[in-house]
Amino acid sequence: MDDYHPLKSYGPDLAEQYDKHQRGDEEATAAFLAEYAGADGSALEFAIGTGRIALPLGRHGVRVDGIELSPDMVSGLREKPEGADLEVIVGDMATETTGRTYPLVYLVYNTVYNILGQDGQVECFRNAARHLDEGGVFVVEAAPPWQWIKGDQFVNVERITPGSVTLDVNQYDQVTQLLDENHVRIGAEGIRLAPISCRLIWPSEMDLMARLAGLRLVDRWGGWNGEPFTERSPMHVSVYGRA
Repeated sequence: MDDYHPLKSYGPDLAEQYDKHQRGDEEATAAFLAEYAGADGSALEFAIGTGRIALPLGRHGVRVDGIELSPDMVSGLREKPEGADLEVIVGDMATETTGRTYPLVYLVYNTVYNILGQDGQVECFRNAARHLDEGGVFVVEAAPPWQWIKGDQFVNVERITPGSVTLDVNQYDQVTQLLDENHVRIGAEGIRLAPISCRLIWPSEMDLMARLAGLRLVDRWGGWNGEPFTERSPMHVSVYGRA
């Protein structure tokens, strides 16, 4: 997508609307992650956003720090009483450091795909490893690409109401693994575009990225409740520890 940058997708408009479209798995996610937070109850979230996961995880007694690229998303987090005092660095999750190590670093909701090059994605794994305690783990949640891709070009109908229709328009480049996507809402008030670009990663490639960072796959699940991971799973939850 010409001249695209992730901040174009995560600006003030999305930050204002983000919490209105929760997935519904926030409590299950927090419960899963809390098991890995360790005795001192601390964690680092890459792409902490408006606190969709950090805040429920905090209610499990875990101190959560964050790294977030979008200042607008951090502002949304700060508006919440529980999020006002969290330690968050505004910057690139592939390179920014907090100066601390943690028993748990996590990156959820396909956000690893927002890094648009393979080198940057590898650096993200290396940065996670840099922040891990000796026995710590890096947890990544993402949809397997085969659940998204329906050809080089495809359109999904996302939502239909009496006054509008929202289409998900996609173009996939098999060489670069880049998926250019635009959520197009057509209604009486006009047309609204919400573009995003992602670099999709197969689980096997993700495992190799982890190995380059000195990590290894410990577990892989098909959901936050410990479901087996199969070719039909809508997502994978991959747990990486030190090699």
